Amino acid sequence: MAEGRQALLIMDIQPLVTPAFGGDDALLDRLAGAAKSARSAGVPVLFGKVAFRPGYPDVASSNQLFSGLPGMGLDFQESNPDSDYHPSVRPQEGDHTFTKRRVSSFAGSDLDMLLRGLGVDHVVLTGVATSLVVLSTLRTAADLDYKVTVLSDGCADADPEVQEVMLTKVFPMQATVVTIAEWAATL
Repeated sequence: MAEGRQALLIMDIQPLVTPAFGGDDALLDRLAGAAKSARSAGVPVLFGKVAFRPGYPDVASSNQLFSGLPGMGLDFQESNPDSDYHPSVRPQEGDHTFTKRRVSSFAGSDLDMLLRGLGVDHVVLTGVATSLVVLSTLRTAADLDYKVTVLSDGCADADPEVQEVMLTKVFPMQATVVTIAEWAATL
């Protein structure tokens, strides 16, 4: 794809996810600023969350990550308010949302259809956790021929070493890695 329209993806910024994987108030403030910059520039802002149907019929027992959620006391059912978007960084009028059923924002969602409908061919990724949703979404987006940018200070991971390796060694193979300020200056 030739470079064209961008979209900012804010992924898994949910009360159940964000603090558990290294997200804090500073991250939430930076993401709110990134969303504001995108909206001002006419860049679509898309919010993605992970959530499941009541009773988890969409999680196979073989899924090591998600099948253990109920036993751990983590309620990612769609009906739980804590599985919704974080109150500090949530969709506003004109933004788009999608719900996913797996780690990648493309798995079990209509994200690809939404992006193509919006004429987007360049995704700008943020989210928690860097080693989960950001990595998985980056890999899928690259395989689908999207141009990919990762906002380094718009991501968080519970393990600082993993965060550093993702941003400096893994992601640059398939994406441009910049700060929110650097990206916003190009809008």
